[in-house]
Amino acid sequence: MKKLLAEFLKGIFKENPTFVLMLGLCPTLAVSLSVINGIGMGIAATFVLLGSNVIISSLKSFIPEKVRIPCFIVVIATFVTITEMILKAYSPALSRALGIYVPLIVVNCIVLGRAEAFAQKAKVRDAFFDGLGMGIGFTLALILISALRECLGAGTLLGRELLKGFQPILLLGMPSGALLVIGLLLGLFNLLKSRQKA
Repeated sequence: MKKLLAEFLKGIFKENPTFVLMLGLCPTLAVSLSVINGIGMGIAATFVLLGSNVIISSLKSFIPEKVRIPCFIVVIATFVTITEMILKAYSPALSRALGIYVPLIVVNCIVLGRAEAFAQKAKVRDAFFDGLGMGIGFTLALILISALRECLGAGTLLGRELLKGFQPILLLGMPSGALLVIGLLLGLFNLLKSRQKA
């Protein structure tokens, strides 16, 4: 049980895809304008990570070494297609807001990286908890970045106005604002980590 908990927690803290591994930054920059978009993208990526990790781990002994990457991409693309169809059917507004970034999960470095680095070598149970931890870590990073950008860049949270008369920082509503927020958060986390070591 301790090992499974460690697999789960590493994706949230020690190997967080956004703040430690610096993976998945393209969708992070693009969809982190609002918390709703961040949650939607995080759930979509988590579903794909979980499904692809479990299937790849289950089929690892049947996948020939020479064609493993194309096989991984087919598995990942299947889960992305399912995710996209569910979003279009049950949340068309969110599907439109996330746009091309849901189909691009197929080539997201987080998903393919976990398949290559972990799922193909691990037991199904370990691959499940790895995918869950990485997905939740990515989702939490998106929520944090989105909340800061939405609050300071638009003066709202979850679409509701926070303070009357608040002057938003327009830079945070631009793609460069996403880079600025990620950079500041990385600096803060590195400072906290260095103080913890000392």
